[in-house]
Amino acid sequence: MLELKQIRENAPVVQELLNRRSADTYDIQQLLQLDRQQRELESTRTNLQARSNEIGKLIGKKMREGGDPKEIQPLKEEGNEVRARLAASEPEIKELKKKIEELLLALPNLPDETTPVGKNETENVEVRRWGDEYVPQNSHILPHDEIAKKLNLIDFERGVKVAQSRFVCLTGVGAALERALISFMLDRQIAAGYVEVMPPVLVNSTALTGTGQLPKFALDSFKCEKEDLWLTPTAEVPVTNLYREEILEASQLPIYHCAYTPCFRREAGSYGKDTKGIIRLHQFNKVELVKFVHPDTSAAEHEALVKDAEAILQELKLPYRVVELCSGDLGFSAAKCYDLEVWLPSAGTYREISSCSNFKDFQARRAKIRFKEGKKKGTKFVHTLNGSGLAIGRTMAAILENYQEPNGKVKVPEALQPYLQREVL
Repeated sequence: MLELKQIRENAPVVQELLNRRSADTYDIQQLLQLDRQQRELESTRTNLQARSNEIGKLIGKKMREGGDPKEIQPLKEEGNEVRARLAASEPEIKELKKKIEELLLALPNLPDETTPVGKNETENVEVRRWGDEYVPQNSHILPHDEIAKKLNLIDFERGVKVAQSRFVCLTGVGAALERALISFMLDRQIAAGYVEVMPPVLVNSTALTGTGQLPKFALDSFKCEKEDLWLTPTAEVPVTNLYREEILEASQLPIYHCAYTPCFRREAGSYGKDTKGIIRLHQFNKVELVKFVHPDTSAAEHEALVKDAEAILQELKLPYRVVELCSGDLGFSAAKCYDLEVWLPSAGTYREISSCSNFKDFQARRAKIRFKEGKKKGTKFVHTLNGSGLAIGRTMAAILENYQEPNGKVKVPEALQPYLQREVL
């Protein structure tokens, strides 16, 4: 969430930065108008309260001095009128605050000054590539869904039977490969300094609001009908909210967590896109990296986070590239974001496998996650960062294609062989 004071004092700059984002239009004028009304009403209430106190003192003084009731009665009447005006203004103040809060929650984060300016994904900036030497030379590579079906790794039809479209059932070695990837990724990130957590996968509305999924992306999430609970769209939500409404000590920072969770997304608005295979499912597994850091170090921590996600792809020897998202392609809560895109030979293109974002204090302000430094007065909001380390299904798809052999078999990446206890799928 953006700070209202920042918007008020830097309105032209804030509006210009919002205009750099996606095609959505964000006009802060209504917010500023409501803010003026609230501050004017608060000023009026302050004056009324002061007058009420003054009248009370005058009446008390006159009564102690045995004053004429005819002089006291007008003061009582004025006091009653002032109190009535104060009472009448309370609902108006509450309604103004509610509207301001709703408008603030609907505003996205401001792009970082280093984020490239652009309208959409076509203007994202490629930062680097890795692993060109591992690009397979086999010219007859089957798409991952076809080789998975041929090797009996995934049962697409039975997944639909027990759920609906965009759900799959992993079978045999396919299930073992998924489990091996989860263990491998967690082991590597724990070794890199992340503390593993296994959070609830049902989260409440406050948690989703804290990380920015609500209210904007309600249609993208699955909600329990009779409870204020939602299936988590990503471990970012429960892990970030572990520290909601807490004041940390600066000495506790940085905090690094990694977590595996199944993730659930309706993928609203993606009708007809990536319907084949396991690239875009309603349920998928993911290992997530989440950081809580001091504002002074968040830029460096962001670069380190990207490296931690890259390390998984490098150990698996999967070709990929790093892309810096332009302002028009940023996610709602992100100030700066790098996407890792893995090479899929059958399509002859790179596909996103991880988004590594720096949210600065945007999520922390919504979730009220602060820290204090020693004996200094006051608190500050932490900076939160997160990235996939990695999306399991997309990693499996990349392995099935990049490690595919001419004889129709798929080699197991060397890093995974100790987990699977086999060299070929």
